[in-house]
Amino acid sequence: MSISNNTQFHPSSFLLVGIPGLEDVHIWIGFPFLFVYLVALLGNTAILFVIQTENSLHEPMYYFLAMLDTIDLGLCTATIPKMLGIFWFNLRDISFGSCLSQMFFIHFFTAMESIVLVAMAFDRYIAICKPLRYTMILTSKIISIIAGIAILRSLCMVAPLVFFLLRLPFCGHHIIPHTYCEHMGIARLACASIKVNIVFGLGDMSILLLDVLLIVMSYVRILNAVFSLPSWEARLKALNTCGSHIGVILAFFTPAFFSFLTHRFGHNVPQYIHIFLANLYVVVPPALNPVIYGVRTKQIRERVLRIFFKKDS
Repeated sequence: MSISNNTQFHPSSFLLVGIPGLEDVHIWIGFPFLFVYLVALLGNTAILFVIQTENSLHEPMYYFLAMLDTIDLGLCTATIPKMLGIFWFNLRDISFGSCLSQMFFIHFFTAMESIVLVAMAFDRYIAICKPLRYTMILTSKIISIIAGIAILRSLCMVAPLVFFLLRLPFCGHHIIPHTYCEHMGIARLACASIKVNIVFGLGDMSILLLDVLLIVMSYVRILNAVFSLPSWEARLKALNTCGSHIGVILAFFTPAFFSFLTHRFGHNVPQYIHIFLANLYVVVPPALNPVIYGVRTKQIRERVLRIFFKKDS
């Protein structure tokens, strides 16, 4: 009797469907995801190695970039291997505990990435608007405090989601029409009120919107300072230092908010579009970020080229 009740309350496992409606082409969809994963692994690992070994890159901007690359490695590793297992080997089962763990890490790394992007916007603001005080403001101690705040805030945003799901009964429902476990996808299977989950989830989304607002405010101040410079050459040089960060911001927030908007308001949008956009938001930024910084940042580009083409030199 107790075993039956426990199974009814929390299923032993969930079934991840993949991308509903596209099951016949799952095997082909897996190849671009594998390519993106390899780009993310290689690119982020290369940039982390360059930042660690190149003394000239031991500066606040690159410390924040190292945090971003570490987060990206965690985010894509939490999602893509399981996706490939679904697409290629039909490994759709995931235990209840593993599903909650995957959900935790996906949302944790997403929240972490958002606040690190805010820190990088603050870094650019100080570098351009208060250049003489840059090294006095962004000391190693301040960077460590920012990293600690990022971890604590992300835990406060995500840890309660796990407890909100543990309190829910599922009454035998265990099929998730997705490629990975995420909070609302799991909560909707429950046979009880999920109002608390919805309200807390909207609260988390509000915090991410606040991050966007802080980034916009930073760039308003930055642009104001840039266009006050006397020459176009100085203006272009200042803007160029922000180009990589702006590219990374767009790569992260654009698919994230498209996914959110279609999920909340796109009721007439086919389900496979919802799922596909949700996949893009967790796999595209980790692959694009190292490419953007590798192409636009001279020190990183030259060092990476020396690593990979050392034998040709």
